Formats: sequence, structure tokens, C-alpha cells
Amino acid sequence: MNHFLLLFSLVLGQTLCAQDVQFTKENFPDKNGLKTALENLDAGYQIHATGNINQYKKALPFLLKANDFNPNNSDLNLKIGECYMETEDKVKALPFLEKAIALNPDIDPIAYLYLGKSYHLNMEWDKAIAEYTKYYNFTLKSGDQQLMLNAKRMIENCRTGKELVKKPANVKITNIGREVNSEFQDYASVITADESQIIFTSRRPETTGGKIDDYLNEHYEDIYMSQKNEDGSWTNATNLPKPINSEVHDAVAGLSADGQKLITYFGGDKKSIGDLYESELNGSTWSQPKSLGVNINTKEFRETSACYSPDGKGLYFVSDRDGGQGGRDIYYSAKDATGNWGLPKNLGTTINTRFNEESVFMHPDGKTLYFSSEGHNSIGGYDVYKTEFNEESNSWSKPENIGYPVNTPDDDVFFVLSASGRHGYYTSINTKEKRGRDLYMITFLDAEKEMLLSAEDELSTGNKVEDPIENAMPTKTGKLTLLKGVIRDAETKKPLEADIEIVDNELNQVIASFKSNSATGKYLVSLPAGKNYGIAVKRDDYLFHSENFDIPDKAAFQEVEKDVDLKGFAVGKKIILKNIFFDTDKATLRPESTAELVRLTGLMNEYPTLKIELGGHTDSQGSDEHNAG
Repeated sequence: MNHFLLLFSLVLGQTLCAQDVQFTKENFPDKNGLKTALENLDAGYQIHATGNINQYKKALPFLLKANDFNPNNSDLNLKIGECYMETEDKVKALPFLEKAIALNPDIDPIAYLYLGKSYHLNMEWDKAIAEYTKYYNFTLKSGDQQLMLNAKRMIENCRTGKELVKKPANVKITNIGREVNSEFQDYASVITADESQIIFTSRRPETTGGKIDDYLNEHYEDIYMSQKNEDGSWTNATNLPKPINSEVHDAVAGLSADGQKLITYFGGDKKSIGDLYESELNGSTWSQPKSLGVNINTKEFRETSACYSPDGKGLYFVSDRDGGQGGRDIYYSAKDATGNWGLPKNLGTTINTRFNEESVFMHPDGKTLYFSSEGHNSIGGYDVYKTEFNEESNSWSKPENIGYPVNTPDDDVFFVLSASGRHGYYTSINTKEKRGRDLYMITFLDAEKEMLLSAEDELSTGNKVEDPIENAMPTKTGKLTLLKGVIRDAETKKPLEADIEIVDNELNQVIASFKSNSATGKYLVSLPAGKNYGIAVKRDDYLFHSENFDIPDKAAFQEVEKDVDLKGFAVGKKIILKNIFFDTDKATLRPESTAELVRLTGLMNEYPTLKIELGGHTDSQGSDEHNAG
């Protein structure tokens, strides 16, 4: 009998502990305490009822105070869990969601969805699948097809995550540092091809105009910049001045490989829902941002991110306009003969899904496209993917998830890759630090090498230093040459702004043209492998300078520094024509010589009184006996 009473008492105690306690006078004789708790509860619920998830953080202090008074109310625990899931403190949601369901298994089915998401973020895949399945069963009863599809999608995400974590990518991921990242939201970074400069978006109190977006409950976006030091560290980030930053939202959308053209996202006033603008760096000053035009920007929809093709003649961008595959899609536009962007083309169902795509980036190799998507085989949220364009078939390859730990169950977006393929940069959320969005650098390591991860790394694959990763993703090495340097006056060594042309010698076509920076004389260009390039540097009152780069298709990445000293017109000055080609044992010029001869003819036509002396020599191909003959 005593044992029975003890067992009955334990069961009764557990039942009472699991009781869903309402905020009533019967349950709480403390009138003053109950009154204060109800006031906090009402204030928190009113904010929650707006449905604006960006304001949920404001509701938390009120809800938590009410929970201190009564921690055993299922609906309050659910609301706290929901609010935490929309902040950088997502990990705090789990115990409240678990308790909400323990107190009331018949609670609003949304609790099972949020609990599944919470397990999902913790990479507790099987627990997440179990909760998502419960939620899916509720959606079956409701008959809501969209809710059913979303629940199934989340279950698929977890199953993908289980598989991808078994074969982590061979990478090291590190926070790029407090010189760049702040205690506020930092995201959407772009880099020059040589990683010498990073430009990114941030929401800091010193934003231009100092305004706060009431809907988002955060400061307006501004654009910041940092330079890389010789030791690999970054300078303290600085806010770009007007006209780049305005008093509304200004965010980075894209950057040319040489850092001379910047694409910005502008939104938040009556004129624009969200459009893309372009600015050029003239010396050390950015020009007034100019709209990319009516074929890119729309009145009713948002264009959110973009990137140039390496030759500057193509533009990839993201838009949620009508006629897409669903949500935001990636489009391509080519520049026409007048210099305007032509009608865009949707990249199609190989890349775009019925979910959202975002943050597109074309690598300087000219064929590898990176983007983020909620679709494909995502682990959860946005994942980063890559696809390659095949010129022969005129098609894109099936997008490949670049793997864990780059991709996580949360949003992983705004991925860009250096020309070398050694370093990537992207935006992610480190739930352990509870910092919100920060910028991270990904180092792609060779599969054969052991990972040398320091204890200070904010993110890692979780493998010990002495353990090499089997079946790991090898380092991606770009098949291209990165050519950079300074254009100067040969006599004074003063930096010069000069016109630079890149010619496909085999096709005799100018495939890119740009200028060196007027203040520094610096230039940078990426030359994808598989072509014979002629490079010409020209400026009025100077002799032109030419270079030749023949880059085999299988050539590994190389970075070449080539300073060019232009010679002014004067008697006795000489230039070497490096793009004149003869067939072996013949005096006939090959077609690849045409572009160089056109340049020389143009120079002679421009200066009709110019007298020149041509000299040449044979090459050393063939045997000594043959050449002697």
C-alpha cells in the first residue's frame, strides 16, 4: 500500500508539473504580480500579433518577464520560441519549444514546425525529421498543398544534411576579423580578383543619415570598404562617402574584377522598390550611381544582386519579376553596341527553381557560376552552389552543392571566390557566437594535406588537426592568368590613365577594353585559359605597348605582375611588337598578326608625318644546321 501511494504521488507530481497553467486569479493569488505579468504578456503579444518577424526581438523582453512569473504556460513558451527563432539567438528557442509541446501536446501545430526547425539548426537531423513529420501529418488534415510541400521540403533538407556531413568539404573557415566585422549585421561582400580589397554591406549606427528602418528595426544599410595588408590582415573598414551611400538603403550588389566598377542596390524611397545602379571609380572618387536601365530594373519588382562577366560585356542578376521559375531567379543580359544592357534571359530550370535564388557570382575564369538557392539539394535555408557553362553544348551543368561546413542549415549567401580559387568569402551566421551575420573567409585545402586548423577558428569541419579528411573536396584552382600592374610614364614614372585592349588573336576580336586608374595607374584583368591573347596599352601622345599571353587550356592559375612604362613620341624611341606572328620557315604573316598591324596603321594615320624604321629577327625554332642554311 505504501509503495502504491508513493507511486501515485510521483505520477501526480509529474502530471502537475506538466500542467498547462493559465494566467488567472485562481492560479495566482498575487494580484499585483499577476497584473504586471498580464501587462507584459499583452505588450509582447501585441508586437507578435503584427506578424512582422523583424519586430519579434522587441517582444522578447516582455514575454520573458511574463514567463518569469509563470513558466508553465504552453502558448507563452511557444511565442518565446517563435521570437527567438527570428533573432541571432536561435539556439535559445529549443527549450521553450520543447516545453510548450510537453505542456500541451494539442497545441497549435506550428509548434512542431518550429521545434523541427530548432533541431534542424542544431543538426539533430533525426529529431528534426520526426517533428517535421508530425507537422506534415497536420498539413495533410488541413489540405493546404503549400504547407504540405514546405514540410516535405524540410524533411528532404534534413536527409540531404545527413549525407553531406558525412563527407565534409576540405576547407578551413575563419571569421575575417573585427577590423571588418562589427557587433551589427555585416554581409554581402564582394572582392577584387586578387583579394586586395573587400567591399560589403553593414547596418551600423554611423550609417549615412543615421536613420533606422522602422519595419526592420535596424539601421539603414550602408556600404563599407577595407584593404588587405601585406601580412594578410585587413584595414579598419570605412564607410564609403556620398554619392555611393545615401540616406536610404545602399547595399553592395557586385564588383568588377579590377575594382573599378561597383554595382549597388538602392531601395527604400518612393521612386524604387529596389533597383541596381552602377558607379565607376575615377581616380579615388566614385561617380554618381547610374541606373542599369529599363531592361534590368523594373518598377514593380526587386533586382537584388548582380555580377559582371569577366569581359564586362555580360551581366548576371537576380530579380523576382514575372515569368520566372518561382520567387527570385537569375537572369543574364548582354551589352549591346550602344553600351546599354539588352533584354534579359532567364537562365532556365537547370539553375532556377520554384524556390528563391540569390547572390550570383561569375568567377574570373568566365564559366563557373556560383549562387545561393533555397532549392536543389539544400541542407536548409540558402545553400551555395556552383555550375559550369559548356560552350559546346551551350548549357549549364547541374548545380553542385559545395558542401558542409560551408553550407549549414541556416542561410549561407553572397559567396565570391578569388581568381586563384584558394579563398572564398561569404556571409553566414555563427549561432555559437550569437553575433548575427558576419563575413567569413573560406580556405579551400588540398585533399591530400592534413587540415591545419587553429583553435581560434570560428567554424571548422570538426576534424582533429592530425586527421586528414577522406573523400574531401580538393582545392579549386582557376584555369586563368591574373595580370595586373601599373601604367606609368617611362621618364617620370608618374602613374597614367591609359586605354587597355584585350584581343583574341585567333579571332582578331577585341574581347575587352578598359582603363587603368587615373590616380594610381593600376590595372587588373583576368585571362581565362585556352586562348592566345594580345594586350595593347594606348594613350594619346605615347607609343603604344603590346604584350602576348598564350595560355593553354590546361594551364594552372598564375598571377603575373607587369608594370608598363609608356614612351612619349621622340626621335629614337623604340617599341616591340609582340603580337606579330609568322609561320615556321615562311615569310607570310599569320592571321593572329592582324590586330597588332591595325594598331600600327592607326598610329601612322594619326600622325601622318611620323617616320618609322622597322626591324626584325628570326626565332630559334629548328636545329642549328637548319637555321644556318
